[in-house]
Amino acid sequence: MSSEVIRREVNRRRTFAIISHPDAGKSTMTEALALHAHMISEAGAVHGKGSRRATVSDWMEMEKARGISVTSTALQFNYTPESSTSDIPNVINLVDTPGHSDFSEDTYRVLTAVDAAVMLIDAAKGLEPQTLKLFQVCRHRGIPVITVVNKWDRPGQTPLELIDEISERIGLIPTPLYVPVGIAGDYRGLLDRRTGEYIHFERTAGGAKIAPEILMSADDAAAREGDAWVAAQEESELLAELGQDHDQEMFLAGQTSPMIFTSAMLNFGVRQLLDALVEFAPPPRGRESVDGTEREVTDPFSAVVFKVQAGMDTSHRDRLAYMRIVSGEFERGMVVTHAQTGKPFATKYAQAVFGRDRSTVDNAYPGDVVGLVNAMALAPGDTLFIDPKVQYPPIPSFAPEHFSALRVTTADKYKQFRKAVDQMDAEGVVQVLRNDIRGDASPVMAAVGPMQFEVVTARMKAEFNVDTIVEPLGYSMARRTDEASATELDRQRGVEVFTRSDGAILALFSDKWRLQYIEKEHPDLFLEPLVAAAD
Repeated sequence: MSSEVIRREVNRRRTFAIISHPDAGKSTMTEALALHAHMISEAGAVHGKGSRRATVSDWMEMEKARGISVTSTALQFNYTPESSTSDIPNVINLVDTPGHSDFSEDTYRVLTAVDAAVMLIDAAKGLEPQTLKLFQVCRHRGIPVITVVNKWDRPGQTPLELIDEISERIGLIPTPLYVPVGIAGDYRGLLDRRTGEYIHFERTAGGAKIAPEILMSADDAAAREGDAWVAAQEESELLAELGQDHDQEMFLAGQTSPMIFTSAMLNFGVRQLLDALVEFAPPPRGRESVDGTEREVTDPFSAVVFKVQAGMDTSHRDRLAYMRIVSGEFERGMVVTHAQTGKPFATKYAQAVFGRDRSTVDNAYPGDVVGLVNAMALAPGDTLFIDPKVQYPPIPSFAPEHFSALRVTTADKYKQFRKAVDQMDAEGVVQVLRNDIRGDASPVMAAVGPMQFEVVTARMKAEFNVDTIVEPLGYSMARRTDEASATELDRQRGVEVFTRSDGAILALFSDKWRLQYIEKEHPDLFLEPLVAAAD
């Protein structure tokens, strides 16, 4: 395929993730976006009543039972803004991520596969710890961020309070594209700052359908909304005086963030978010390889695996590897090379994934996320390519803060236990650590949050029929070390040294004071913080 055709396909695409603190409404927003793209006909909240369904992107039993997102899922849909003059729709690749902090490493991996992020903030709670942590990852990776204040249909802070909080706490300057008409808890519509017009939203029964919009002139809005419209106009004028209007270059540079006020539950402001993504979010771009060269989007096919997931189909023990296409055209059935092993890899079973539902993919382009079925040899961070050879930097493993030993309850299940541990390790559900003293019979699981251990034990029982015992260990800090330092560290009280499955040597410490003491007494030892390590 010509580079011109690939470039045209690339320019149609927007690939982004939604990041947020738990309970900010991320899964509900994901479904609201799918509703506006006509992928589904009716939205259902996670804790919906009666006939309302569980959110389509949450498929694990634990997710449905607790109303949380545990895994990442990829949704692809076409969308054409109403203002578009083109008959060719945009292709939206939305990667839904876990909101719960215990599963943030899965979110970190997803952020290596997207070109933009939507930072979802609760109107009442503002910036929360998990949101801050994920924003720092976006900043580190140079990912531009669109800010969405959700739950504006409920009591919350004022727009200016939220804008000030974001500016002061993370140094990102919000540039609202719209100003809400009506205070938080009395969401009537939006003042479009670029046109001065009023977009009034009308409620639907239970928020299950797309909310009708009525477009009005400023004069008609003033007659209808009175003081609420005047207040919105004054806020818009103040923002203009402060220079907080959208600037595309500053947005792409990570200095500013377009801001939208929404209610995902009522489907208010959702179309405006989609339109902003199409207009402002960058299309897919090339990526730097481990040798420092750039692989352009029009170069021959290459892709990065960012997520591996098993157990999605209970009738088949298949394993799905999510790959983000970096360059070239993907054609189902093409034989590519696995950079880590140099071996050929056939792509016969390629699928698009919508929650738990799948459909066959015949062609895909940079920015698209494709699931490869039964990809037993693939792991997060792996590169697939067609000559010329390329290998992209690995996805870093993040600093674990919780550690537990894992044992099988009965000896006759040891073989299945070993297989299950290797499966969880390969998927990145937990990091698996081993040393000579504990051996393979009692590997140590390292996790960002303790709920990851629950996922491991639940899946080992459901998928491998293996009952396990989890024994918490008295460690809370991890640092990367080397063989030269490991001998001395093994002599220290409150320290244990392990080897991770990727070959990294990690030293675990009982607490930060023990770590600080050893760093002070033995300054020559190599102790390197891991990515996103706690202070």
